[in-house]
Amino acid sequence: MTKSSRRDFLRTAGAVTLAAPAIVAATSVRAQGATKWRMQALWGGGTTPMLYEERFCKRVAELTGGSLEITPFSGGQIVPSAQSFDAVRGGAFQLMKTFDGYTAGKIPAHGFSSTVPFGFPEADQYEAWFYERGGLELSRKSYAPAGLTYIAPTVYGEEPIHSNVEIRKIADMNGLKGRFVGLASAVMADFGVTVSPLPTSEVYSALDKGLIDFADRGDIKANYEEGIQEVSKYLILPGVHQPSTATSYVANTAAYQSLDDQQRAALEVAAREVSGALRQNIIVSNGEYIGKFEEAGVEVITLDPADVAEARAKAVASWEKATKGDELAKAMMDSQRQLMQELRLL
Repeated sequence: MTKSSRRDFLRTAGAVTLAAPAIVAATSVRAQGATKWRMQALWGGGTTPMLYEERFCKRVAELTGGSLEITPFSGGQIVPSAQSFDAVRGGAFQLMKTFDGYTAGKIPAHGFSSTVPFGFPEADQYEAWFYERGGLELSRKSYAPAGLTYIAPTVYGEEPIHSNVEIRKIADMNGLKGRFVGLASAVMADFGVTVSPLPTSEVYSALDKGLIDFADRGDIKANYEEGIQEVSKYLILPGVHQPSTATSYVANTAAYQSLDDQQRAALEVAAREVSGALRQNIIVSNGEYIGKFEEAGVEVITLDPADVAEARAKAVASWEKATKGDELAKAMMDSQRQLMQELRLL
């Protein structure tokens, strides 16, 4: 396929992603020689996000007429989630769904391609940075030296804060013990929080035992399904530590380069479709599950927008420090700050 025809494929696919279940005509003969990939995701089996990963794999198969088959595995099913980066890099499987914040300690740029604490309050704004302001290209540069190819993000909204201490303003977080990861751990520490970067699986027990006062964990529905309402008194919104979130599809570069242009384009199209679909699902679920938290006796606290805006301005210094002088991280931060300024967020 020529570069021109690949662009035509992407343009045609993008124009009908909300309407048509299949957008390419590929022969069954081609499907007989299908390329088979394995993908390990972040999520547990049967959870809503995992269902959307299965949807992604199915969509890729549809878009390629069956020439690319991806078998999805839940988090930890092939290797422990923390080992996915090295496993895909080494070719143990071809694709992972990851959260770049997990590797922000080694690759500072990943702090900015996963979430920006006190940053973009709307997921569409963050996604616009990826697709309209060069974020996608910068993210690809961050993975290239490791022999990995960043394909596309899945962008959705805030993750709330769950607390056993009443928090009504940002200053109330000062002196508390909290669980945060990635760039959020550095920024929240600058706001006076004693940070414990616990694994997601340990958040419930840490809140229950009083090892931490408040925590980030996941989206509102997922946290309710995990039973967080049983071990926390307050749900704090907006989730200033993670106001919008990007997880990412990342492939082994050698495996990716072995694909033809149509298959590569299908990965991008399916990823963007799933990003929008999951985001819409979460928007609807949030309203329902906030109500369920309230029914369980959890008080929902909404922070003052003016307080959040003031803290965003203060967070800029934390962002700068988190780049650790890395040129790629600085480029990401600068482009994000410019967009935030244009959106009147800074």
